Amino acid sequence: MRTSERVTVRGWRWRRNALRRRVDVVEAWVVLAGWLLALVGGALAGLLAAGAVETAVERQRAERRQVSAVVVEDAPGPSPARAASDYRVWGKVRWTAPDGSTHREQARVPPRAPAGSTTPVWVNRSGDITAPPVSEVEAWLHTAVGGGLAGVFAGGVVLGAVWLTRLSLDRRRMAQWDAEWERLDTRRGWKTG
Repeated sequence: MRTSERVTVRGWRWRRNALRRRVDVVEAWVVLAGWLLALVGGALAGLLAAGAVETAVERQRAERRQVSAVVVEDAPGPSPARAASDYRVWGKVRWTAPDGSTHREQARVPPRAPAGSTTPVWVNRSGDITAPPVSEVEAWLHTAVGGGLAGVFAGGVVLGAVWLTRLSLDRRRMAQWDAEWERLDTRRGWKTG
């Protein structure tokens, strides 16, 4: 017994033949346009997102400054679980913001830091304590991941729309085939299904 083989003919929707329908040509154009739009749109969205992340990183670096803070009270010692590590503890500090105002607040300081010692803290433009800006490696990683995810998401949205369009075109094609089979069957007086 011989098994049948399925032969895939590339580009059959573009060639002229008696079995090609208008729906097939529309589907071919939709798939081609969808892939092109997914590639170009995904790349563009990725570049725009990477640029936005890079701008945010640069703005963060411009807004944050490192200042010297004076420890106001003796800092507590480390917890027993973290005694061997370079763990920082919360302590009261005083610093002068870039605008000249004096601030007092809790900040991370070395364990057992004596009152009067200095420790560096990062502050924003208003003088409030904040996290240090991201490093070069972190900035590159954020930019690459943000741009990559935006590109993949944008391309995925386009390809999802193409898939839904193809489903709609397949339903239309099946409805046309059903109508033609119905017309063929009733003309000859017998039914196939």
